[in-house]
Amino acid sequence: MTRFINAILRLFLVSLLVVGLIVFWEQLRNWPVFSGLRKSEKTTQTVVLQEVSELGKLELVKYRFKDIVEHQLVRDWLPNPKAILIVEGEAIGCLDLTKITADDITTQGDSLIVHLPEPEICSYKIDHRRSRVFNTEYAFLEEAQLVSEAYRRAESQIRQSAVNSGILDQTRENADKILKPLLERISGKKVFLTTRMKATLRPLR
Repeated sequence: MTRFINAILRLFLVSLLVVGLIVFWEQLRNWPVFSGLRKSEKTTQTVVLQEVSELGKLELVKYRFKDIVEHQLVRDWLPNPKAILIVEGEAIGCLDLTKITADDITTQGDSLIVHLPEPEICSYKIDHRRSRVFNTEYAFLEEAQLVSEAYRRAESQIRQSAVNSGILDQTRENADKILKPLLERISGKKVFLTTRMKATLRPLR
C-alpha cells in the first residue's frame, strides 16, 4: 500500500514538474532577448496596372438560357465521337452611353430629344458552374477537344438565341423605362428617347 502511494506521489510530482516547465518556457519565450530567435514571415507583392478602361455601358436586361447541346465529329468509317452537354448561360443587353455626343441631344420647345446609340449585347457567356458534360461516346483521346469545341459552339449559340428572343428590343424598351424618368427629373423637361438606327447582329470574329 505504501509502495502504491509513493508511486502516485512520484507521478504527481513529475506531472507538476512538466507543467511547471511548460509555463516557464511560455514566459521565457516572450522575453526580448529571445525575440530575435523567432522565425518571421515576409511577403512581397508587386501589383502592375495593365489597363484602364472607360466604362460607359449601361446594362439594361439579362437573359438566362439552359440548353442541351449535342456535338459530334462526323467520320467516314469510324463511329462518330459525340459529346452531350447540359449548358446554362446568360446574355446581357446594354447601351454604350459613351457614344452619345452633343449632337444627339436637341430641344424642341419644352421638350428634350435624346438620340440613343443602338442597343447591343455587351456580354454573353456560359455559366460553367451550372453546366456539365452529360455524356460522351467514342471520344477516347479526343474527349477534351470534343468537349471544348462543344462549349465554344454553345457559347456562340447563346448570343444568337438572345437576339432571336428579342433581347435588343427589350434593351431599347428598358432604356425608355429607366432613362426617360431619370432625364426628365434632371432636366425638368419632357424627354423623348429615339434611336438613330435599328441594331443588327454583327458577325462573330
